[in-house]
Amino acid sequence: MSSRIETLASRLSARFAQELRALPALPGDVAFEVDAANLLAVCKELRDNADFGFEQLIDLAGVDYLDYGREEWNTLGSTATGFSRGVNRIKETVGEPQNKRFAVTYQLLSISNNWRLRLRSFTDEGEPPVIDSVVEIWSGANWFEREAFDLYGIMFRNHPDLRRILTDYGFIGHPFRKDFPLIGNVEVKYDTNKGRVVYQPVSIEPRTLVPRVIRDDNRYDQVLKEVPVGAAASR
Repeated sequence: MSSRIETLASRLSARFAQELRALPALPGDVAFEVDAANLLAVCKELRDNADFGFEQLIDLAGVDYLDYGREEWNTLGSTATGFSRGVNRIKETVGEPQNKRFAVTYQLLSISNNWRLRLRSFTDEGEPPVIDSVVEIWSGANWFEREAFDLYGIMFRNHPDLRRILTDYGFIGHPFRKDFPLIGNVEVKYDTNKGRVVYQPVSIEPRTLVPRVIRDDNRYDQVLKEVPVGAAASR
């Protein structure tokens, strides 16, 4: 007898043979990809068809695939706990990069059938990235889509109230994008002359936030490591 996971996967493949493509998933998980053009139709069917019964959207999140499959850290030495501080952005290919940059993932739950599904759909090309809102299908997507818009700059077509939800009203940029500067773009302070909070260019000095290799330490001195403990103590 096939497992419940296999039953769900086979049902999805049979019903959406042209719309869905299977994705790699952890054991016990089911994941498929759907084109943005078919997103709404597939989601409505997943909710309304009793064979699937995905009544609930658990989570929705944006994904930035910039430099996906590429290695950024160029270092000749490392310890067991970190990389060298000598880091350059070299983009050495270590895997298959994505053709598109932004995607949205949907975590769905069927209470009636007691199974879960992960959907992924890439946004339309261009800036800003755009994809259809699923608020009319799962009303709980409202805040999740606002979060993805705030952090990734993904626009959700026909969202009823698309505005920032986590960052400040005057925030510049989208902090979860891979190319967003670690120090940000602006900082705020209280201006005593104006009697209010004002924005100003960021004054933090950029740093490479990578664990440092400790080279001048006895623990990494091969000569001292080979000296017996008693002899080292007598020194």
